[in-house]
Amino acid sequence: MRKALTAAGLALAIAACGNAPTTTPGQPTATGAAPTGGQSLQGVKIEVAAKWTGAEQQNFEKVLKAFSDKTGAQVTYASTGEDTGAYLGPRIQSGSPPDIAILPQPGLVQQYADQNALKPLSDAVIKQLDANYTDYWKELGSADGKVYGVLVKAAHKSLVWYRQPAFDEAGVQPPTNWDELLKTAQTIADSGTAPFSFCGASGWTLTDLFENVYLSTAGPEKYDQLSKHEIPWTDPSVTTALEKMAQIFTKKEFINGGTSGALQTDFPTCVTQVYGQKKAAMVIEADFVAVSAVESGAKVGEDAKTFPFPKVGDTTPVVLGGDIAVALKDTPGAMALLEFLASKEGGEIWAKLPGYLSPNRNVSPDNYPDPLTKQLGQTIISAGESVRYDMSDLAPSAFGGTDGKGEWKVLQDFLRNPADVKGAQEALESEAKKAWKE
Repeated sequence: MRKALTAAGLALAIAACGNAPTTTPGQPTATGAAPTGGQSLQGVKIEVAAKWTGAEQQNFEKVLKAFSDKTGAQVTYASTGEDTGAYLGPRIQSGSPPDIAILPQPGLVQQYADQNALKPLSDAVIKQLDANYTDYWKELGSADGKVYGVLVKAAHKSLVWYRQPAFDEAGVQPPTNWDELLKTAQTIADSGTAPFSFCGASGWTLTDLFENVYLSTAGPEKYDQLSKHEIPWTDPSVTTALEKMAQIFTKKEFINGGTSGALQTDFPTCVTQVYGQKKAAMVIEADFVAVSAVESGAKVGEDAKTFPFPKVGDTTPVVLGGDIAVALKDTPGAMALLEFLASKEGGEIWAKLPGYLSPNRNVSPDNYPDPLTKQLGQTIISAGESVRYDMSDLAPSAFGGTDGKGEWKVLQDFLRNPADVKGAQEALESEAKKAWKE
């Protein structure tokens, strides 16, 4: 799924050892691995599955090398492509899964837990979680009361990227709330530039927009309830959020190419329209917009800048995406590596490399290599208990993660006809009932 671009996950590396390497004196066990203490894992081989390629893969391999240098373990990695289930499924069924898999959606934790494919985290890993993560992140990697996962990498989705020259030409400053955003958009439109470039052909971008508006207007508690379908999509809180979105969608001059143009524009083309073609002033999306902005010739921090998603209600929204590491084998190596990835030490090693945001509250933003990433890292930490995970990635994939279906399609239809708030809510509720099998 493209919505997990900077942190999506599944890849494989095949190790030549058995499931339970013989321990030596001082070597950690599966229930007490402690690589942060420097114990030896000499000769232990660990197989990691993740989807990262290119620079992301290279950076992760540097983190794995730091673990290997510290413990003596041999860790291998290879990319498996886009489809997590297509790769993991046969491996699990054949009884030869990798030691660790990194999942792009929290919903997969429950799915694989239901298949008895996951191993509960050791006490040592949970100790790191308790020390470094909020209860929310711990719960995100849990299923049926057992903790299985460590959120190892985050994507910051509560951002608006803007083109500085377009703001300068219109004489506007970055807004701090929703009303200011609408006023700023109108001023930019009056200057002759479309305020927004929407990636409507990529339905996940519309779910990201909804999630930010909803978290801000409804608050964290309602957000949690809706993400689990404990309240219906016909709830008045959803009405409020969709009505706010309609304030933009109904203003055709606000959208580059109008509604039809937006629905034919995918991600990252919408970014290119802002920074390469200079047809629009803003694009609402995550930190990974930087990749396409740079490819379009923009310089991050100069002509390509960000401001926090404007506060729409009482809550300042901070929505994250990310990747969760889970153990599919209960081996000393698997638990030791998960403990390392959950630790302050492991997080700081990764944070010094480009393209990474840590959900670990004890990883200081001072570790990040550039001012923008440092700012985003501080935002995650400052958000505290109100930060929430991407709602559509928490849902069954039939509702929140399938192109042309479920929430993606309904929100595309709403972009096409934003006057029909009630119809959109009824369609969302109908799709949710099917996905949750109610």
